[in-house]
Amino acid sequence: MNIKTTVIKFQSIIALFILCVVLALLSDKFLTPENGWNIMRQISINVCISVGMTLVILTRGIDLSVGSILAFSGAVAAGLLKYGIDIPSLNLYIGFTVFGAILGGILVGGGLGLFNGWMITRFKVPPFVATLAMLTIARGATMLWTGGFPITGLGEHFAFIGTGWFLGMPMPVWITIIVVAIAVIVTRSTKFGRYVYAIGGNESAARLSGLNINKIKIWVYALAGILAAVGGIILTSRLDSAQPNAGFSYELDSIAAVVIGGTSLSGGRGSIMGTVQGALIIGVLNSGLVLLNVSPFWQQIIKGFVILIAVILDRVNHPNED
Repeated sequence: MNIKTTVIKFQSIIALFILCVVLALLSDKFLTPENGWNIMRQISINVCISVGMTLVILTRGIDLSVGSILAFSGAVAAGLLKYGIDIPSLNLYIGFTVFGAILGGILVGGGLGLFNGWMITRFKVPPFVATLAMLTIARGATMLWTGGFPITGLGEHFAFIGTGWFLGMPMPVWITIIVVAIAVIVTRSTKFGRYVYAIGGNESAARLSGLNINKIKIWVYALAGILAAVGGIILTSRLDSAQPNAGFSYELDSIAAVVIGGTSLSGGRGSIMGTVQGALIIGVLNSGLVLLNVSPFWQQIIKGFVILIAVILDRVNHPNED
């Protein structure tokens, strides 16, 4: 393995290391335990979403709806926990435990992702268009469900998911570790993971070899919806509030983490751990810019250029991919 190949393979880790060194020199608050845990808590939501986005992009797809699905799933979980389901005409009221509310939110996220996959495979709607439509649908559904007002006061047991600590680590970090570990095992050690890479690498060849392309894609988008819902529940728990406008532009941070982590937008190449590194880079960059009192407007510009550089490097390193 020559130096160029080594640099390409570890470019995300090298970039993260250089970024940390620069920020540590510019701010004495950067290398503190408090800031470290704060970064880990902040990226936990993006990592959950980005793991699902990685699976989607590996199949040459895209999912622009994850931010809205996050918001709706979190709002559904909060609404079920706070108000339950009340049907006066049937003289029926159904209350929900914390577990039941969480399960309800996850099922909603999975259902919306499933609908995305069905539209893409059954009606051949381009992923960009199908998920853009779901972005609007889920955002509108969130407004209808909440009435445009936050759902607050969800209780200490629900709040523990986003703010609690367990064995010396924040709960969101534990949840993220579990999500990443499962995703790594699935992509590296299961037939489903191999099929995902095969579809992204050459969909025609995968179809000719007997793979059920549509079924696999539907599952991929359903998993993306489920993981967006997990992120939504963490966010709602952390804020102790389901905000109608939650998750705004989260899909952009998710795509950025995937691309910066080395997953090709052409599909078939990338890894979950690369995406985690990409999310870390974004989290460290956000933290550093805040500590340096950089204007939020400049922060958006800087992040945009970072994404562009990541895509350019990907094309330079792999010029023969479509």
